[in-house]
Amino acid sequence: MYLEYKDFKKILNIGIQLSTEKDRNRLLTSILENGMEITNCDASTLYLYENDQLVFKIMKTTSMGVSRGVNGEPIDDMPPVPMTGENVCTYTALHREVVNIPDVYNSDQFDFSGPKRYDALIGYHTGSLLVIPLENNENELLGVLQLINAMDQDGNIIPFDKQYDIIIRSLGSMAAIELTNLAYMDELKAQLYSFVEALTTALDERTPYNAAHTRNVEKYAGILADYITALYEKGEYSEGFDRERKEQLQLAALLHDIGKMVIPLSIMNRATRLDKDIKAVEVRFEHLKSLYEIDMLRHRITAEEYAHHIADLESELAFIHEIDGMGFLDDENCEHVCRLAQKQHVQENGIVTKYITEQEAKYLCIRKGTLTEEDRKEMENHVVMTEKILSKVRFNKNYAMVPKWAASHHEFLDGSGYPKHLTGEELELETQILTVADIYDALTATDRPYKKPIPQGKALDILRDMAAEGKINRQLVNWLAEALEQEQQHE
Repeated sequence: MYLEYKDFKKILNIGIQLSTEKDRNRLLTSILENGMEITNCDASTLYLYENDQLVFKIMKTTSMGVSRGVNGEPIDDMPPVPMTGENVCTYTALHREVVNIPDVYNSDQFDFSGPKRYDALIGYHTGSLLVIPLENNENELLGVLQLINAMDQDGNIIPFDKQYDIIIRSLGSMAAIELTNLAYMDELKAQLYSFVEALTTALDERTPYNAAHTRNVEKYAGILADYITALYEKGEYSEGFDRERKEQLQLAALLHDIGKMVIPLSIMNRATRLDKDIKAVEVRFEHLKSLYEIDMLRHRITAEEYAHHIADLESELAFIHEIDGMGFLDDENCEHVCRLAQKQHVQENGIVTKYITEQEAKYLCIRKGTLTEEDRKEMENHVVMTEKILSKVRFNKNYAMVPKWAASHHEFLDGSGYPKHLTGEELELETQILTVADIYDALTATDRPYKKPIPQGKALDILRDMAAEGKINRQLVNWLAEALEQEQQHE
């Protein structure tokens, strides 16, 4: 038997196919199926070398309709083969030799009791074998390919032609190199993700009020990506997310707030308008009570005036406590703070003690939230720092867009976002997904010290209002609502 041009062409095409396959399970299946096709054999078993033993990975028998492990599912009922060298597959692995057995039942070269018992169990007959080690370019053993029962044109079992020894071994080597490359890629990806996990953990440890946010944004971004992909597969949307695109999106989600590492905790953790500074106010008011008592004892004020000052201090302190955690401050309360800021005590020696400081008055007059305009600008600077930090990281081409997407999650379609005031034409779908996911989690979060969580329905209504204003993608908001509903029904 001699190989024809079409055979060489087929072998070259298989080599190209192996070198371009990026999915490990498909690559393993391709090794086995192409080996069977080239040699025109009926069955095959692919073992992987793991933990000093050969593990059954894929098994196929065409004549019996057997196909196991092709989707990565484990073959649990077949125990791993120990590396003793007594059987043909472990001998091949240990000695890195191709073994070609014309007829198993007429060979005493190896212990074939196992295959014979298996034949009896399933009603099969193992005749010829071709067993090839899978080695990479560093002479590392990755596994063993065992081809079974070469067939002639009439379907009769024949020995494997000797010319296949080198052909299949060459293809096996190419496949082993590609498996090694995939393993390197997985290792680099794992290294990148461990780096991201370390940064995320450091950020989460800085403040208890950010612990779940990063991972929630990743979760909601992933939910949206999956929903969009399902629409794409049904022909209802123009694009979807393959594994690499979704991974890049979720990596950007994990890193989107990394710039908060440089934001002062006094801003990050400000639970109320005064936050921890309320203690200083309370101590000062106790001190003011003492000063008024001294004034009374020294007859600078009457007992009635003293009582009036004490009552006023208690009333004002109660007012401060009331508005400190108030969601929104109206004009009347703001004017009250301004009057309070004018109150002071003057001692005989001229020392002035103001009821509240200028800074405290500024915080107490915050209309909404807990941050002043200066604080808010510093907080908003976290996206600038996110871009600056991530610009120092070398992302390969598969993750090249991560820094841009992560640093743009506060941009709005109408250009009213920050920091660069980008518009819809400049914002990729991934960035728009991150924006929707980020806002949704911020609204529904249960661990924010300055606000109560908003119910899911109301949060989605707020997102729809923002979409109506032209700030965020209306379609993404609707898809998020549908995806969350589907998830809840499934649960």
